[in-house]
Amino acid sequence: MALLPAPAEAACRLALLLALDVSSSVDGREDALQRAGLARALTTPRVERAFLAVPGTPVALSVYEWSGRYQQHTILDWTLVDSPAALRAAAAKVAHSSRRAEDFPTAMGYAIGHAAQIFDRAPDCLFRTLDISGDGITNDGFPPALAYAHFPLENTTVNGLAIGVGENGAALLGYFQDQVIKGPGAFVEQARDYNDFANAMQRKLLRELVPPVLGWIGDRAIP
Repeated sequence: MALLPAPAEAACRLALLLALDVSSSVDGREDALQRAGLARALTTPRVERAFLAVPGTPVALSVYEWSGRYQQHTILDWTLVDSPAALRAAAAKVAHSSRRAEDFPTAMGYAIGHAAQIFDRAPDCLFRTLDISGDGITNDGFPPALAYAHFPLENTTVNGLAIGVGENGAALLGYFQDQVIKGPGAFVEQARDYNDFANAMQRKLLRELVPPVLGWIGDRAIP
C-alpha cells in the first residue's frame, strides 16, 4: 500500500469516465445489453456503497459512446454522485439512452483522445480514470499509443473491459493489456459476451471505486 500526500482541496475523489463501444461490430441487441448492463451495475448495492463510501467527497461520473474517428457522443455529462438518488438518476439516463451511430469502424485512438476533452470540463478531483469497453481492436485512425503521446492524459489511469472470450477473446485481451491500459494499477476486466457485460462492469467498477492504494481526502484516509 502506498501513502499519498493529502491535497489542499478536492471537489471529489475520482473523476470516472466510461466509454462504450458502438462500432459496427456491435449490433442493436448487444448495444441494448451494454446500456442496460451498465445501468444495472451502477445500481447494485455493492457499487452504490462504493460510490458513496466517503461522505462529502463524491465521485464524478460521465459516460460517452464511441466508434469511428468523429463518432463520439456524450450519454451522461459529468454528474457528482453524492447520493443514492443521484446514482439512480445517472443509471436511468444511461438505460434510456440510444446510440447515435451504428455503421462506423473501431477508432479507439480517437476515442481515447476525445476523453481528454471530456476531462477538461470535469470537476476538480483527486484522481482521474478512463474506463474503455470494446469488442474489437483499432481498425481506423491512429492507435492508442499516439493518443497518449499527443493528448493531455498523463495523470489519467486507463482501464479496459474486453468483451469476448475464446481465441478471438484472447487476442483482444492481449491487445487491451499491451496497447490500451495505462497508469499505475491499470487493469483489464473481461466479459464472456454482452450477456455478461453487467457482471463484468460491476467487477470493474468495484476495483476502480475501491483502489488498492491509500489516498487522502482532507485529513481522512480512503482505501
